[in-house]
Amino acid sequence: MNVAIVTDSNSGIFAEEGKKLGVHVIPMPVIIEGKTYYEGIDLTHEEFYQCLLEHRKVSSSQPSPGDVLDLWNRLLNGGYEEIVYIPMSSGLSGSWQTAQMLAEDYEGKVQVVNNHRISVTQRQSVMDALVLKENGYTAEEIKNTLERYAYESIIYVGVETLEYLKRSGRVTPAGAAMGTVLNIKPLLIITGERLDAYAKIRGTKNCKKRLLTEMKKRADEFHRNGNEIYVGVAGSFCSKEDDIEWMEMAQEVFAGEDIKYDPLTFSIGCHVGAGAFGMGISRKIRNIL
Repeated sequence: MNVAIVTDSNSGIFAEEGKKLGVHVIPMPVIIEGKTYYEGIDLTHEEFYQCLLEHRKVSSSQPSPGDVLDLWNRLLNGGYEEIVYIPMSSGLSGSWQTAQMLAEDYEGKVQVVNNHRISVTQRQSVMDALVLKENGYTAEEIKNTLERYAYESIIYVGVETLEYLKRSGRVTPAGAAMGTVLNIKPLLIITGERLDAYAKIRGTKNCKKRLLTEMKKRADEFHRNGNEIYVGVAGSFCSKEDDIEWMEMAQEVFAGEDIKYDPLTFSIGCHVGAGAFGMGISRKIRNIL
């Protein structure tokens, strides 16, 4: 079967890279003071995070059903027999629910993956889907395999400011004020569909070090079980210097691993703000082939 692999830009894959990989990408929309922009199309990450620093009103959204259907129909009319669609986690966005409803009219030709992943681990699922496709898996088989191993991944995120967690209700106004005074940086964990607080650390540098320590423990667990891993690093920094510094810290701890860096995407940036830093690992699907 000629299978098309489709994802959204929350994976960190944008149109140009998607063409090189053979992946079709739906750009995620973001609303800034009432105007809609599309990730990787008409707003750069530098511009987006500058808007956050300027405290402009920013909110995330999901792709419109029309945009999703237009792409699916174009692919099915353009030579593809089946589609695997990998949106961001159903627990963190309504994108999966909407896509699943739309796919019901396609008689199994469109398989929507409830992958429970986001950002760098979602990217890794897309790469796994390409491997499975190359090995002759059908769209349904790719979907089932990705869902079977969806939870074999983890993300940690540290934030520079408590402002956006306060807006979402994850931190009380009083807690945010106290945390700011004491320079407390929360370390968040994403496993499957949940975003939870993991630890509170004083100072950004210490938070980064703790994140890397915890992630190394998780990586070692994968290796002890005989699994290879993907390592993804991300950040919502407004300068290349900060990007480089965070990447170098990760490379020092994960020497020998092939590490991919992505900017934190708009969907996450809306909730963590500028200056956030994250890392994700997941098991390589090729271990089961």
